[in-house]
Amino acid sequence: MYNLSCYNPSTFILVGIPGLEKFHIWIGIPFCIIYVVAIVGNCILLYLIAVVHSLHEPMFFFLSMLAATDLVLSTTIVPKLLSNLWLGSQDITFSGCLTQMFFLHFSFVVDSAILLAMAFDRYVAICFPLRYTTILTPQVIIKFMVSIVVRSFSVILPDVFLLKRLPFCRTRVIPHTYCEHIGVARLSSADISINIWYGFAVPLMTVISDVIFIAVSYIFILRAVFHLSSQGARQKALSTCGSHVCVILMFYTPAFFSILAHRFGHSVPRNMLILFANLYVALPPALNPIVYGVKTKQIQDKFILLFSLKKTR
Repeated sequence: MYNLSCYNPSTFILVGIPGLEKFHIWIGIPFCIIYVVAIVGNCILLYLIAVVHSLHEPMFFFLSMLAATDLVLSTTIVPKLLSNLWLGSQDITFSGCLTQMFFLHFSFVVDSAILLAMAFDRYVAICFPLRYTTILTPQVIIKFMVSIVVRSFSVILPDVFLLKRLPFCRTRVIPHTYCEHIGVARLSSADISINIWYGFAVPLMTVISDVIFIAVSYIFILRAVFHLSSQGARQKALSTCGSHVCVILMFYTPAFFSILAHRFGHSVPRNMLILFANLYVALPPALNPIVYGVKTKQIQDKFILLFSLKKTR
C-alpha cells in the first residue's frame, strides 16, 4: 500500500513564495489585476478578429491563436496562484499537478511556434508582397495551426508519462506556486536523469530552433527593406514588424533570463526567482494585446469604433 501511494500520490503541496508569507495578500493584488487585463484584452482581441471582416488576414489569424494560447497560459497558473496567496489553498492533486504542468509547457512551446509563424508571415508580406495571398492561403494557415498544435503536443506529452513513472515517497512539498516538470521530478527519490535530459533538451532545442528561424526571417526582411528605394517605404515596411518584434522580446528575453538565473543565479534568493517566474508567466499574456492594440492601426481603429458604437447606443 505504501509503494502504491508513492506511485499514485493523492496530493502535492504548493508552498507559494517562501519567506514572503506575510506579504502574500499584497502580492496577489497586482497578479489579479494583470490576470483581469489579460482576460479582457485577449477576449476583445479575439472578438475583433472574429467579427471584423477586414481582420481576416493570415497575420490576424496567427494573432488570434496567440491570444487563445495566452488565455490558456494565464488561466493555467494565475487562479491557483491567487487561491494560494489569498486563501492559503496549497493542496493540488497529482492529476491536477500533471495537468497544470502540461498546459504550462504546452502553451510555452505553442507561443514560440506561433511567433515563428508570424515571422514567416512578415517575411512573405515584405519579401514577396505580390504573392502574399497566393502563398498564405486559408488552407496553408490551417496546416500551420494544426502542425503547431501537433508539434507542441508531441513534445510535451512525454513529460506527463516521465513524471507518472516516478515514486514520490520522500516529500510532496513543491517549493513553488505552480507545478513544472523538473521541479516536480526533483521531489522523487528515483533516478530522474531521463526527466532532466528530456525536460531540458527537447523543449529547449525546439524553442531555440524557433529563435534561429525567426532570426533568419528577419535577416531576409531587413535585407529586403534596405533594398527599397524610398525612405517612406522602408518605414512602412518596418512598422508592420514593430509589434511582432516587441512581443518576441517580451516572450524570449525573460524566458532565457529565467533559465540562466535558475542555472547560474545561486546567490539570487529563492523567493525572488519564484516571483520572477510568476511574473514571466502572467505578464506577457496581459501585454501582448496592449502591444498589438497600440502598434497595429487596424486593431486600434476597430477597437475605438467598437467602443464608440457602444457609447452611442
